[in-house]
Amino acid sequence: SQEVRTFARMLTSLTEEAEAIGWYEQRMSLEKDKEAKAIMANAQKEEFKHFAMDLEFLLRKNETWRDVMKNILFREGNIVENGEAAEKKVD
Repeated sequence: SQEVRTFARMLTSLTEEAEAIGWYEQRMSLEKDKEAKAIMANAQKEEFKHFAMDLEFLLRKNETWRDVMKNILFREGNIVENGEAAEKKVD
């Protein structure tokens, strides 16, 4: 369906944004020129924004994802324990 195709494209976009964030992180860790590093950091911030928008879109379109994420993201405590608890709430 069109919805499944859109969801798949947005997943691909999310993955690409995450990869770009990682590439910038690697480049910045090695870069000695401060101006070049600042430009890379600025570009990486754009990738964070794109990643967040892609994720928000996907969460709005998939109730299960949204429910799991609500019980893991931005919560205090042990991340693994929060994840296990979130999984039980969805079952």
